[in-house]
Amino acid sequence: MTKAYRRIVPSMMAKELNIALASAEPKTICKAIGKALGEFNIAEIASQTGLQRQSIYRAFKNNTQLPNFSTVVAVLSAMGLQLEVKPKRERTTAA
Repeated sequence: MTKAYRRIVPSMMAKELNIALASAEPKTICKAIGKALGEFNIAEIASQTGLQRQSIYRAFKNNTQLPNFSTVVAVLSAMGLQLEVKPKRERTTAA
């Protein structure tokens, strides 16, 4: 049976991934990327990135080991996303 994929909405995916990125927790970020990957055909992502499917599953789905940065960037790019750096919001202190 072939899996039916829903229409991907990059803005919603980016919003969810940005929430995970704000946590600054690598496992949380990888888990969020893994969840987003559920909307994609992993074989196609593997083909686009030059990575093996098992490596992608291991890095983002199984969460058994953290991926290297080039893997994260390659997978996000194949998903039609990119990383962007911006200054943190200033924390206000209570008076």
